[in-house]
Amino acid sequence: MANVGLQFQASAGDADPQSRPLLLLGQLHHLLRVPWSHVRGKLQPRVTEEMVCEQADVFASACALARAFPLFTQRSGASRRTEKKTVTVEFFLVGQDNGPVEVSTLQCLANATEGVRLAARIVDTPCSEMNTDTFLEEINKVGKELGIVPTIIRDEELQARGFGGIYGVGKAALHPPALAVLSHTPDGATQTIAWVGKGIVYDTGGLSIKGKTTMPGMKRDCGGAAAVLGAFRAAIKQGFKDNLHAVFCLAENSVGPNATRPDDIHLLYSGKTVEINNTDAEGRLVLADGVSYACKDLGADIILDMATLTGAQGIATGKYHAAVLTNSAEWEAACVKAGRKCGDLVHPLVYCPELHFSEFTSAVADMKNSVADRDNSPSSCAGLFIASHLGFDWPGVWVHLDIAAPVHAGERATGFGVALLLALFGRASEDPLLNLVSPLGCEVDVQEGDMGRDSKRRKLV
Repeated sequence: MANVGLQFQASAGDADPQSRPLLLLGQLHHLLRVPWSHVRGKLQPRVTEEMVCEQADVFASACALARAFPLFTQRSGASRRTEKKTVTVEFFLVGQDNGPVEVSTLQCLANATEGVRLAARIVDTPCSEMNTDTFLEEINKVGKELGIVPTIIRDEELQARGFGGIYGVGKAALHPPALAVLSHTPDGATQTIAWVGKGIVYDTGGLSIKGKTTMPGMKRDCGGAAAVLGAFRAAIKQGFKDNLHAVFCLAENSVGPNATRPDDIHLLYSGKTVEINNTDAEGRLVLADGVSYACKDLGADIILDMATLTGAQGIATGKYHAAVLTNSAEWEAACVKAGRKCGDLVHPLVYCPELHFSEFTSAVADMKNSVADRDNSPSSCAGLFIASHLGFDWPGVWVHLDIAAPVHAGERATGFGVALLLALFGRASEDPLLNLVSPLGCEVDVQEGDMGRDSKRRKLV
């Protein structure tokens, strides 16, 4: 699968299926609506990839297909296969808009699926290869492709500048922690959006160490940052009209003489102090620094953080739905709608800081980093920890997406989150397909009573 390329075409033409095998995909009620004349030349004289769906399902179908062709492998046989295979994908559209797929749509699908496969490759790669240095190389590579020079803060500079969360988590590792930012600031932008990704390249749990059954698979703890990178690349290539910052919080939660100890107190970038009572609750620490930076230094109006944050997410919303926690009811509904349109499904968590944030009460610091009662909505509480470093009275939009369970299916990464970000913010794109799958941005939907709100918040809602 690693040597397979995906190619989207408006028409793959007729061919002998003996020399070019054909796979016809689609929901049964869509397949039944395809005229025989449309597929006769591909099936005769005998039976590449054909997708049958409605126009609104093209984006989700293509992203789902991308997950079937992962890029990473270290199987010995793969290195001996030098030839690269190409899977040609043609869409048969049924329903009202059943004309041929436009060239702009094919380009959007190519960029989106490349983003999904990029994210999945990073998540599938073990920490022996995908450490913080290597992840920074991936960020630099995307930056070079887009003509963007990343901002990188590393190692002791993190501590000197007050990033106690990221530095405290990653200071024991051989490869030092980092905060990296890719910034897209086009002319005419009317708002500033920040995507903040958790990039824990490996999570041993630190001194609160994980067991032998829970540690395997922790290479996937960078899934949020990987999705942000893949989505940022695709979004900029498709023409993003507003300021967009991708913030990567990179660290390896390792064990060593310099490792953070339970009872240590860290000063985070928000200016708040955190008493560590569980070194395995590290993702919220790095993200707290990330969202604070997005607010204070980048001036973001909308901050979305994406993370494989809690094992409890899989219990709260299951294996297939990410969990969303946000200070905006409109954005909660938008995340759910975007998930249904793109295939990266989402379900809400309880947002109730007045009842849940007391779980972090500390006698010696502003808060602890882990809850007192693990039976009291721990996934919601973990997200609230991040929000507290913006302040619960912060006037902007904050969205937290916990993707711990859907970031993988079995032993393979899914690239989850890339399609979701592209769909959710599709209205900020110049691309018509992303506009189609986005649930946001309809100015006509603004209610009369909302006119007093900040215009930047209103634009996407």
